[in-house]
Amino acid sequence: MRDMITQLQLYLSYPFVRYVLIVGTLIALCSSMLGVILVLKRFSFIGDGLSHVAFGAMAVASALKLADQTTFIMPVTIIAAILLLRTGQNTKIKGDAAVAMLSVGSLAVGYLVLHKFSTSANVSGDVCSTLFGSTAILSLTEKEVWMCVALSVVVIGVYCLFYNRIFAVTFDENFARATGINTGVYNLLLAVITAVVIVMAMSLVGSLLISALIIFPALSAMRILDNFKGVIIYSAVLSVVCAFSGIILSILGSSPVGATIVAVDIAVFFVHYLLGYFLHRT
Repeated sequence: MRDMITQLQLYLSYPFVRYVLIVGTLIALCSSMLGVILVLKRFSFIGDGLSHVAFGAMAVASALKLADQTTFIMPVTIIAAILLLRTGQNTKIKGDAAVAMLSVGSLAVGYLVLHKFSTSANVSGDVCSTLFGSTAILSLTEKEVWMCVALSVVVIGVYCLFYNRIFAVTFDENFARATGINTGVYNLLLAVITAVVIVMAMSLVGSLLISALIIFPALSAMRILDNFKGVIIYSAVLSVVCAFSGIILSILGSSPVGATIVAVDIAVFFVHYLLGYFLHRT
């Protein structure tokens, strides 16, 4: 145990480890706040769809050999979020079908582009790293950390500023519309914020695991709490603790960062599932 603590202290002395902890905590915080809303609106799978769009955009950016891929991936993912919202409102194409079409199509196109225009000899390794998280998170620069901090401040600020309206749109969209709230604008705002968080989270957990980061803390909190504000706060705490613990465990155990964080989230969910079961029986 003492050796492990000494090893952890050694790792924490390196700037790149501190950068990972800062970015991971901020992404987990933003993801959990959005996760509660997406789960309640029965639109939690949007995270998976948009993450695949981000993967496709990343593949195109790599093929174009862009120096700053985020400036390309972010607008494409935001546009996809807007189109997904509009398509989901079409009675001919339901929301779940739109997400499935976008998800599968983007994933296929992304892999095809990487295969045909790869800048690396190890295409399978690049794809696996992008889908499940990569060691790139361990090479974060100070500039990237500050960009993540800025985007997180914007996301949290918007969420807090429009909290009451987001609450109304989440629980009863028809009532919110009747009271004069422009529900379309706030749904659009939520879609854009979700896209921003997903792009930030890609390097941490990978495209295929982002949905877990969004959904599991929210579901865990909902198992034992039934108050909206309480669920959001507790979900944020759980998400941050799981992300921090997952990063520490991945460093000490030399395991993939993203998969380790998700594994911790799953374990916490099962604990809360059992707690919820016993609480509801009493």
